[in-house]
Parts: sequence; C-alpha cells; structure tokens
Amino acid sequence: MVGKYKVITLCGSTRFKDAFMEAQKRMTLEGNIVISVGLFGHSGDDEVWAEGAKEMLDDMHKRKIDMADEIFVINVGGYIGSSTRSEIEYATVTGKTVRYLE
Repeated sequence: MVGKYKVITLCGSTRFKDAFMEAQKRMTLEGNIVISVGLFGHSGDDEVWAEGAKEMLDDMHKRKIDMADEIFVINVGGYIGSSTRSEIEYATVTGKTVRYLE
C-alpha cells in the first residue's frame, strides 16, 4: 500500500491492449495505483522486438511486481502465455495476491 492506495500490477498478453486499458481505468477509479506494461508488442509496438528489449522489459515487469501488493492477470478467453505464467509464478513466490480477469 502507498498511503491508503493498494498497488496493483497488470500482467497478461499484450495482444489484449483494450482489456489492459479498461482494467487500468476501472481499477484507478476504484482507488488503486495501477502499474501496467510500457509497450504492447503484440499490438503493434515493434520496438519490443529489438535486440535485448524483450528481455529487459520482462525483467522490468518483475520489478513492477516487486512494487505491487498484488497482480491482476488479463487472461481474456482464459489465455495465459509463457511470459505471463512466469510472472504469476514470480508473484506467488514473492507472496503477492494473484487475481484474474476471467
């Protein structure tokens, strides 16, 4: 918590950009500090695929999980890819609450 605000990091496939944006908006209006992805590689942000960028972004996202009280998984249609699965495992090991969209 930061003050009275819970900190939530969004995790999930970046192909679900609209669902990320909707969750971020809703959770912010509910009084949470929301941390999201910086780029949407599967939704057109091609910079993600530059040499070394994906590895850096994956590590950075784990640091975002470190800062959070919980993670919220954007799993549209139940989809959870390997990167998201790794983030869920990391959050669980570090004692974070894990909640799911679906």
